[in-house]
Amino acid sequence: MVSRLSRSEPSRRPMDTSRISVPAALLAKDLRRALRVAHDLGVHGVELDARHGLDPAEMTQTGLRQIRKWLGDEGVVISAISFRTRGGYGDPDRLEGRIAATKAALKLAHDLGAGLVLNHIGDIPAEQAGPQWQLLVDVLTDLANFGEHVGATLCAEAGRAAPADLARLIAALPAGGLLCDLVTGALVVHGHDPVTAVDVLGHHVASVHATDAVAGAFAGRGRAVVLGTGQVDFPAVFAALEERGYRGWIGIEPVDERNAREELADAMTHLAAL
Repeated sequence: MVSRLSRSEPSRRPMDTSRISVPAALLAKDLRRALRVAHDLGVHGVELDARHGLDPAEMTQTGLRQIRKWLGDEGVVISAISFRTRGGYGDPDRLEGRIAATKAALKLAHDLGAGLVLNHIGDIPAEQAGPQWQLLVDVLTDLANFGEHVGATLCAEAGRAAPADLARLIAALPAGGLLCDLVTGALVVHGHDPVTAVDVLGHHVASVHATDAVAGAFAGRGRAVVLGTGQVDFPAVFAALEERGYRGWIGIEPVDERNAREELADAMTHLAAL
């Protein structure tokens, strides 16, 4: 079980709250309204969900211009495009459609100035041999090459998968072709230490989601809790990220979507006080 450990940490600057990002879809159903709420909350980054209400395949140039105008009006930017597929990239079922949809999301991320597409990648085989490993590497290499062409990168969730396994997979891919989204609460739920994850994944971390959780009796049996009430040692996590020069976004998300705005505001206050 992962526990909140007391760690000695070097002196560091207060957290830069201008790097906090929130999911637009949880602020309001209408994107225009969601961007206004984000502005009112005082956040500068929003994460857009390309699986719900923002179809990359149907986005027109007129639609892109409209979204860019709304962003400019509210003084916010898109931190990343979330594109959570049902299956992973080593799962042959409906794989071609998953690849095509991910490529469309990568193109949309570039067009909206985000540069990152967030998704899980599915199970990582324990052995670096066999057809499942090779399929996963081949698909992610294809996506890496496409991403380099359009100017966006797939960012794999570091939560369920062991950080060492994710690092092993990244090493088998083109340099910079796959990055990591460090989800602190998910790491705890699945029995991993977020600080160790930063140490293992290092400069591959391109996105961070500051979520909290308590571990269960077995890996995967924990539960998400309100930020600041669980077992994630946020000062130690942020110190480790700072040591590695991380200057990317810190995403926050509510546990109870019915109370999203209040919970996000409280989370921002908590992070600002660290």
